Amino acid sequence: MRNPAELAALLELPLDALGARGGADFPLLVPRGFVARMRRRDPDDPLLRQVWPRADEDELVPGFDADPVREQGLAAGGLIRKYPGRALLIASGACPVHCRYCFRRAFPYQHQLAARGDWDPAIEALRAAPETREAILSGGDPLSLSNRRLGELVAKLEDTRVATVRIHTRFPVVVPERVDAGLLRLLERTRLHTVIVIHCNHANELDAHVAAALLALKAATGALLNQSVLLRGVNDDEATLVALSERLVECGVLPYYLHLLDPVAGAAHFDVEAAVGRRLIAALRARLPGYLVPRLVKETPGELSKTPID
Repeated sequence: MRNPAELAALLELPLDALGARGGADFPLLVPRGFVARMRRRDPDDPLLRQVWPRADEDELVPGFDADPVREQGLAAGGLIRKYPGRALLIASGACPVHCRYCFRRAFPYQHQLAARGDWDPAIEALRAAPETREAILSGGDPLSLSNRRLGELVAKLEDTRVATVRIHTRFPVVVPERVDAGLLRLLERTRLHTVIVIHCNHANELDAHVAAALLALKAATGALLNQSVLLRGVNDDEATLVALSERLVECGVLPYYLHLLDPVAGAAHFDVEAAVGRRLIAALRARLPGYLVPRLVKETPGELSKTPID
């Protein structure tokens, strides 16, 4: 869905109740199935807040820019190398939803061969770097690829020294139908150890259809993790984060990271201070078993790993 008026009508809201719109350079895009999980007549619904292009996005805020994690200069032939032993492959420039806080909302996908379907330069670079044991498929969203195309990419990775493929995806949450029999067969048959990292910020995203898709992925891969972003007005309170962790484990997913917001231009209104994040993690530790408490982290350009905050 790309029409703001249509979205407002489905939510039984007058268009002006959602405020002035912004972010024209990053237009609204949200699947209908995700909209179906939003509360009707609630302009502050946490799922709606993640996708609605607010006028706040057009404000220029110091410290927030188009390349917040300084990776655009690292991308070459669709490959980004930031961490030892790992390489990130921009498998696709397409995504099923435009999350308003996305740190790659201004990423120049058109300049990356892998995002345009030519993976050979990235594969050759991996062959020339045998110390790289994990390939991280990202984007966009790598599950934007058809099963045939994804299978071709996995087959190319199997012909390198890579031992693990990690797939970062929002698809199982926003379009659970993407987890079909063909995808599950592909994941079950590859020689590569497969890790799926989903992205979910609120328990309301995880309805029965999503739960079924996630449990199927869990059975096919054995390693299913979640990354969230700490977002003002979405999940910046204790009860919401507790409910998210508990619902994730019901769906076969372990909480992995809770990220502080990457300071991308257009997303400053989502920012939550690190001190608030620390207090929330402390509260989660007091209420949940350790395996349900995500690590609070931030991305620091130039560092060799995520920076722990908690």
